[in-house]
Amino acid sequence: MASFAIGRYVPYDSFLHKMDPRAKLAATIFLMVAVFLNYPTWSMRALMGGVLFLFLCVLLYCSRMSLRSILGSLRSLWFMILFLLLIYILVPTGKEPTLGIAWSTGSWTVYWDAFAEAFRIMMRLIMMIMLTMVLTATTKPLDLTYAIEWYLTPLKIFRFPAAEIAMILSIALRFIPTLLEDADRVMKAQTSRGVDFKHGRLLSRITGMTSLIIPLFVSSFVRSEELADAMECRGYDPDAKRTRYRKLHFGFGAWMGLIVSVLVMAGYITVSAMNLDFFALLGVTAL
Repeated sequence: MASFAIGRYVPYDSFLHKMDPRAKLAATIFLMVAVFLNYPTWSMRALMGGVLFLFLCVLLYCSRMSLRSILGSLRSLWFMILFLLLIYILVPTGKEPTLGIAWSTGSWTVYWDAFAEAFRIMMRLIMMIMLTMVLTATTKPLDLTYAIEWYLTPLKIFRFPAAEIAMILSIALRFIPTLLEDADRVMKAQTSRGVDFKHGRLLSRITGMTSLIIPLFVSSFVRSEELADAMECRGYDPDAKRTRYRKLHFGFGAWMGLIVSVLVMAGYITVSAMNLDFFALLGVTAL
C-alpha cells in the first residue's frame, strides 16, 4: 500500500510542475476522453492505444514518476482484472469473434477476443491511473483546489457551493495515500498480534479484515476531526469571501499543453468516428 502513488505531490522543477493547474486539469480530461474511444479492428485498437500509452509514458517521465509506482497502485486491483477476464470468457459478448479460437472443450469455446478485451480494459485502467498520477504528482493540493473551484465558478449563480465542493474533492484526493499508509500500519500491527490476512478459512479471514477496518475507520474519524479543528483555528470560513496570496495566470506552457491535449483528443475522436483503418489504407492485412 505504501507504493500507491495517486494523490502524492512530488516537488520537482519540470515544465509540468510549472504549468497552470487549470490547464492541467482540462488536459487530463481531454486525454481521458481519448483513452475510452473505440476503433473498428483490434489492430487499430492496439495501434492507437500503444501510441497513447507511449505519450503518457513521456508525461510520466517528465513528472518524475515511474512505471513501478503504477504497478504498485495496481497491486490491489489484480483480482478485479482476473474477474473481468473470467466474465469475458464465460459470458458471450454478442460480437463476432475475429481473433480465432483459443481452445475448445465440447460445446464450450473460448476465443482470443476475450483475452484481448480483458487486456484492453486493463490498459485503459493503467492509462487512467497514469493520467491521475501525472496530475496529482505535479500539482499542489491547494492549486488543484483552486482549479476545481475556478471551473465550478459559473455554478455559483445557482447558489452551488463551488468552494466547498472543490475543498472536499481536494481533501479526499490528498488523503488517499495517508489512509493507505494507516491501513498498512494497522495491518502490520495486527499481523504482529497473530492475525492472518492471507491464510486460513474464509470466516477467520473475514474476522481479520474486521480487525483492520474498524481501527482504520477510527483513525479516519480522528484525522478528520483534527483537520476540522486545524482549519477552524486558521479561520477557515466557507461562506466568507476568500483572497489568494498567489494568482494564477495562463502562460505559454499552459496554452501549449491545452493545444496539444485538444489536438490529441480531436485526432482520436476523428479516427474513432470515421472508423479509419490505417492498415487497410496501406494495403496491410490486419486483425
